[in-house]
Amino acid sequence: MLDKKVALVTGASRGIGAGVAKKLAADGSFVVVNYNGSKERAEGVVDEIRAAGGEAVAMQCDVSDFDACGAFITEIVKTYGRLDILVNNAGITKDGLLMKMSESDFDAVISTNLKGAFNTIRHVSRQLLKQRSGRIINISSVSGLLGNAGQANYAASKAGVIGLTRSVARELASRQITVNAVAPGFVGTEMIEAMTDSAKEAMTGMIPFGRIGEPEEIAETVAFLASDNARYITGQVIAVDGGMSIGC
Repeated sequence: MLDKKVALVTGASRGIGAGVAKKLAADGSFVVVNYNGSKERAEGVVDEIRAAGGEAVAMQCDVSDFDACGAFITEIVKTYGRLDILVNNAGITKDGLLMKMSESDFDAVISTNLKGAFNTIRHVSRQLLKQRSGRIINISSVSGLLGNAGQANYAASKAGVIGLTRSVARELASRQITVNAVAPGFVGTEMIEAMTDSAKEAMTGMIPFGRIGEPEEIAETVAFLASDNARYITGQVIAVDGGMSIGC
């Protein structure tokens, strides 16, 4: 379905990003598994992809660094000849109540989660316009739709991703480039697994489906948006959240 496509997934060394990278590779894409901190984890994802018969490579870049992103994207295009799919998944959390939140914690989350998405899109857009094709999928969050106490920085960054998605979708539509966002709810990543049982129970109680999601369920939606089956869908936000944002 995605044969011969070159895909970049940021923050793909674990969690949702790793799930997306593996799904895109399984569907035939050559995947650039981006990481910032752990080369070992990223290489582990690449090893899993290759063991399953897919193709991938791990490449380091701090997406919050504008100039580094430019060099990173240039290297990908120079090495592999094109770039068809960009999945902006890289993100961090520095949770805390607003009255106690430091400026540095607010800035760090905005810099990675929102500016990081801008940086990659800014540098990828020229190549996609040249190709007159491409898919950009930004990972937002149910927090960006609903807000969440203790996550003013994270919710603001993910709401910003939605605005960025819709604006860029309008700018690139004339060249048949689609730009969409996926807003996951609570997903079974390391962050969730580290919570206490009581916290998980309270969280699950907020979900109409009565369970926490899986990274693979987010990956399936991303893969659909990256495919030709979604060629007439752009500027949309798809919540994959077990019903948390119903009515939003």
